[in-house]
Amino acid sequence: MNTVLMTRHVRYSVIIPVYNEEEVITETYWRIKSVMEITGESYELIFVNDGSRDQTVNLIRSVGASDPSIHIIDLSRNFGHQIAITAGMDYASGDAVIVIDADLQDPPELILDMIAKWKEGYDVVYAQRLERKGESFFKRKTASLFYRILKHMTDIDIPIDTGDFRLLDRKVCNELKRLPENNRYVRGLVSWVGFKQTAIQYVREGRFAGETKYPLKKMIKLSMDGITSFSTKPLKVAGIMGMIISIVGFVYLVFVLFERLFTDAALPGWSSLIAFQLFFGGCMLMFMGIIGEYLGRIYDEVKHRPLYIVNEVYSKEEPMRR
Repeated sequence: MNTVLMTRHVRYSVIIPVYNEEEVITETYWRIKSVMEITGESYELIFVNDGSRDQTVNLIRSVGASDPSIHIIDLSRNFGHQIAITAGMDYASGDAVIVIDADLQDPPELILDMIAKWKEGYDVVYAQRLERKGESFFKRKTASLFYRILKHMTDIDIPIDTGDFRLLDRKVCNELKRLPENNRYVRGLVSWVGFKQTAIQYVREGRFAGETKYPLKKMIKLSMDGITSFSTKPLKVAGIMGMIISIVGFVYLVFVLFERLFTDAALPGWSSLIAFQLFFGGCMLMFMGIIGEYLGRIYDEVKHRPLYIVNEVYSKEEPMRR
């Protein structure tokens, strides 16, 4: 048991990134609040509005008018889920920082188990999915495949079947704030910083209401961010494959020259050569695309633009500070 935590009053920061969640946000607020009240400790609920175009912010404000624990960070536009989490971490003041989505697929009640593990001395407590309800077969299988590919491609132990639902100790949060990269994969960054980590397993439910905010396009973007941020193996594979294709092409060239100079075999056109050219050309474009992904991320980093822009910070208590 962490005796330091037992001898002083602690404070929790719960970060809830939201984007067009008007159908579920009120229920989310009450469920999270009821869980945090059980702790008997001080807490703050940080709603990060990631450019919602519906009534999400107004609904949060309506309950926040009578609840001093609510803070709203209203971003100037939609910067993306990972950036919204980062903004919440920048403003969080708690000894422990909890990240949870607003769709109630991740049960807020699990926060109490995370806090118990934290008080035992763990610096990171992440929720690991045993089952994903309410999701299509395609999404379940592609997500499972991605986690396993990423695990084998990196030298960092990124737990499989885990999302961003987790608890972070203050020192972990402080270290993450020192990592300003633009194409962020937060769960990978948490693994990269290290510290003492453990998992709590659970069954993920379907959405309480509304539609998923992670369609295929965003899933692919997140996957590319995860792979390119923590692995250079695609570049190595491209180099090895390029070498193999070059050798095959050279061998084929020798074969064609030998057939042309030392045999009487008639060449029925150049269809086979064209086929090889198309194959080589396709491979080259693929490898250039892989290199382009890395170059694009380098380009994003060297511009040194801020990760996000805040339109307004709403807090009934003292002003929030980064």
